[in-house]
Amino acid sequence: MKSKGQEVILDDLDRQILRFLQANAKQTYTEIGSKLKVAHSTVYDRIQKMEENGIIKKYEVIVDREKVGIPLITAQMNITTDPKETENIAKKLTNFSQVLEVSTSFSEELVILAEVVAKDQAELHSFIAKSIAPLPGVLRIRTAIVTKKYKEERFSLPFRENGLRKKE
Repeated sequence: MKSKGQEVILDDLDRQILRFLQANAKQTYTEIGSKLKVAHSTVYDRIQKMEENGIIKKYEVIVDREKVGIPLITAQMNITTDPKETENIAKKLTNFSQVLEVSTSFSEELVILAEVVAKDQAELHSFIAKSIAPLPGVLRIRTAIVTKKYKEERFSLPFRENGLRKKE
């Protein structure tokens, strides 16, 4: 790993280590090292540097809510805002536990995109009416309840330099 100004350049070994961690973050340094034919201390040092440089942001466990008895509905929200208030509203949304994801998008107008969970439709309605709609600068809220997910995964490094993932 090399630094070029603010940009950090990963070498092939760094990328391979990241791919192994993304596939299974519970692997030991020794397991990864043996697969890559390098010492576990090399793997440890590389991971430490990637953590220090913010390349590895965090390790997390993704829980299947339904399997642990927490069936929630998920909704995608498009929130149209006064452009002067967009950033303030987006930051406020990040403080609600019901909001899983917040981003902004600009197409015809600036909107906030948010993924929200609730116990049921009544709770979702109440959350929108009492917590989101009253925020200063909120102009319109469009909500779509997710009925079925076909794919849900996190970003993972591409296998080829052109950015396309290899089909497995």
